Amino acid sequence: MCGRYVILSPPDAMRQVFGYAEQPNFPPRYNVAPTQPVPVVILESGARHFRLMRWGLIPAWVKDPRQFSLVINARAETVLDKPAFKNAMKRRRCLLPADGYYEWHQSADRKRPFFIRPRDGALMAFAGLAETWVGPNGEELDTVAIVTAAARGGLATLHSRVPVTIAPEDHTRWLDGNATDVGEVMPLLRAPADGEFIWHEVSIRVNRVANDDAQLVLPISAQEAAEEARKPEKKAATRKPTASASADDGQGSLF
Repeated sequence: MCGRYVILSPPDAMRQVFGYAEQPNFPPRYNVAPTQPVPVVILESGARHFRLMRWGLIPAWVKDPRQFSLVINARAETVLDKPAFKNAMKRRRCLLPADGYYEWHQSADRKRPFFIRPRDGALMAFAGLAETWVGPNGEELDTVAIVTAAARGGLATLHSRVPVTIAPEDHTRWLDGNATDVGEVMPLLRAPADGEFIWHEVSIRVNRVANDDAQLVLPISAQEAAEEARKPEKKAATRKPTASASADDGQGSLF
């Protein structure tokens, strides 16, 4: 799955890669988490635009978001079958710029966090699905989920799921839901090729959303990891049941 990621590229560099009209300014983020506003690139009236959306998709048919589980990922295998995703997959596909993401590997006694990034260091684009939820009083909330696929190669040793990344040459095809039939983009929903990404273990400090600094992405030694494992980890504050993340089947402030 994808539950945390990083945005490190300067705003101008991101704008050049994705070609949207807006000129947003924002700081680097080292621990982007669900329910936060995240940068999203969409196609509207034939042009690309930068938008902020809540990471955690709420389908348009949901009456009360407080009674709907947090959905941060959508499984590639079932996006056309699940009511929460099928309409967005056909008409509201989007991209989420990112420079890397975190994954937790379950070892014998604990979960170890790893930072994963493209081997070439390039800015990447997660495949996303967007929905605008409209409340009873006309209020609107733009929301998004990241599409995941079954991991393969070396990445499968860390976790069974990986976020789907869309190559630059496929950005237009993915974004244009009006000109591109959904059947033509389904082949894009695959895991990266073996060797395309590299990773290293990082500090368990990343477990806490409040930590958001450059130290989070730095590799730690085996000795440091062992020392962290011996320390009692502070438990995160208990979340309300209606805001709890769904299980890893994926159905479930940037500025």
